[in-house]
This record gives sequence, structure tokens and C-alpha cells, in this order.
Amino acid sequence: MAEIKQKEAPIKLTQGALEQLRAIRDEQGIPEDHGLRVGVKGGGCSGFSYILGFDEVKDNDQVFELGGMKVIMQKSHGLYLLGMEIDFVDGLNNRGFSFNNPNASDTCGCGTSFSS
Repeated sequence: MAEIKQKEAPIKLTQGALEQLRAIRDEQGIPEDHGLRVGVKGGGCSGFSYILGFDEVKDNDQVFELGGMKVIMQKSHGLYLLGMEIDFVDGLNNRGFSFNNPNASDTCGCGTSFSS
């Protein structure tokens, strides 16, 4: 299981997202060999939902480095995630990770599912 590091990741993490992810990783004692898994799965209001969580590198994964954070993506998910920006919103009406995906043709009100 070889890790492949590419020069430019297909996604972006804002500074706010990086800070929140580091805090979560530290609070939950996530092992050093784990990275942030970003992906998609079938389901959700609009057809696909986003995957965001800490995990180990598996076969068919690509590994990127974003702001000191190891980011893991399944190779086949790149098509759906190319150009996506993940941010952390901490406002009066909304708190959590937001996904700005230029490839999504339709998104739902929850902001965590889309169709392509």
C-alpha cells in the first residue's frame, strides 16, 4: 500500500477549516498515521453526500498535504470533488463544515448533499 503524494490537491481547505480539524484531531486523540478522508457516497437529499472524517490510508487512495494536514481521497472521488473548498462556519445561524463544490449541479438545503 504505497502512499502517493501529488503536488496539488484537487480540493482546498480554508484556514478556518484547518484550525477546526486540528482541534478535533487533538481533542479526539486521532493517531498520527491517520489523515483526513474527504469523499462522497451515494445517498442524501440530492443523490450524493460528502464524507469527512479521520481514517487510515487504504488501497486506491491518493494522499495530499494541505496546510500541514494529511488529506486522503479515493482516486475515483476526484471527479466529484475537483475544485471543492471546505470551510468551517461559526455564525449565529449556522455552525459546521461547509462544502463549496463547483461541480455540483444541484445542492440541498442541508449543504451536505449534491448531484452532479
